[in-house]
Amino acid sequence: MPRVYVAAGSNIEPRRHLAQALQALAREFPGLSTSEWYRNRAVGFEGEDFINLVAGFDTATPVHEVLARLHAIETLCGRPRAAPRWAPRSMDLDVLLYGDLVCDEPGLKLPRPDLVKRAYMLGPLAELAPQAMHPTLRRTVGELWAAFDQGAHPLQRVEP
Repeated sequence: MPRVYVAAGSNIEPRRHLAQALQALAREFPGLSTSEWYRNRAVGFEGEDFINLVAGFDTATPVHEVLARLHAIETLCGRPRAAPRWAPRSMDLDVLLYGDLVCDEPGLKLPRPDLVKRAYMLGPLAELAPQAMHPTLRRTVGELWAAFDQGAHPLQRVEP
């Protein structure tokens, strides 16, 4: 059964929406574990800071069905499906890793290409699963985080 890691982030009422999303994720995917919560600046647009975390769970659910469930949770949290990519959002759920699956198709690229470029994804994932192997780089997430320029991309831990 693959281990799945999902980045969760919000900059519109983030504590409320993240709590709502985590409750829904835990219902959909029992055994959910999460990283600490981190504040960071919006990337790609001017806006309120985001609060981000990474959640992990084991599932036999096929990856496209996982995506459909994540989209439903985003909608539950008030994010319309047609929301612009680089804009404030109530909820953003992105699959970072789905076991060792490598996929490059419209709407699904795994491992997530910007995982190794975004502190708000890589840092919480390294906290949650430092021994997880990146399926194309063949390095652990902990190794990738240790090599990351953390000083240039600060994360601030916040309480849920």
